[in-house]
Amino acid sequence: MGIDIHGLHFLRFASTRQPFGRVATIGRQAIHIPKHTMLKLIGAKDEEQSWPYCESTLMKHFGASLVHSFDNSGYEGATFIHDFNTPITNHETYDTVIDFGSLEHIYNVPQAFANVSALCAVGGQILHALPANNQCGHGFWQFSPELFYSLYSGANGYKETCVFLANVVDETHWYEVKPPTHGGRAEVISPTPLVVLARTNKVGPLRQDVQQSDYAHVWKHGSVEDGLKDAVRRWPFLFRIAFHGRQICRQLLPSIAYRGSRLSRSNGSLVRHAVKSLVAL
Repeated sequence: MGIDIHGLHFLRFASTRQPFGRVATIGRQAIHIPKHTMLKLIGAKDEEQSWPYCESTLMKHFGASLVHSFDNSGYEGATFIHDFNTPITNHETYDTVIDFGSLEHIYNVPQAFANVSALCAVGGQILHALPANNQCGHGFWQFSPELFYSLYSGANGYKETCVFLANVVDETHWYEVKPPTHGGRAEVISPTPLVVLARTNKVGPLRQDVQQSDYAHVWKHGSVEDGLKDAVRRWPFLFRIAFHGRQICRQLLPSIAYRGSRLSRSNGSLVRHAVKSLVAL
């Protein structure tokens, strides 16, 4: 767990949206960037207080007024020791809660997300940088953008949720994931490891009424397939061609995506952004 190059840029992105204020980190966040590179990116001459950990960097260069860390063990000197598999209660709240590479290591992930939200003050922001595709074995879990849109919804007391995918072989671009709509899915196939970056603002009491959006759409409006049944019966040959064509395309997508590491080239759910343009806003 810690701050890599994508995590650092995501901190810069979040800092342009609102002040960090009082910060809680899930796990004591180490800095996984060469020191000279880190100092160059944040425009600093030196960093001594807590290197290789993030506290002084967050306070000196991101405007944090305080940084506390939470972990299951004291081996890295976390401020508070708590097992995030169990509810966290009677604790102070924070303006910014940062989870960079921690929740994938926690078995009871719904409880861990509930704890993250409980630590966030109303009006505060939550930041995640977690493994997505092709990181099987890194932790217990790999995360889909769908989770963050379904969990951090308006109905659950959040707003301005945004989700990006970062390709570990491309430090210069992120892929904004469009929220799934009308029963569709934002599915992404990649030949290289991806990290999902999510930011949201908490605006109300904690709720966790979470269902996958395409199923919720079907339950409410009926399946899209219901309207196709008659057509399939009338023109079965055409639909067999369409089905097999779709399967072939799905098999080819990884090789297509690999060319230039462009995930968005054939995926309408993604919008490619230069990282520089996002952190400069």
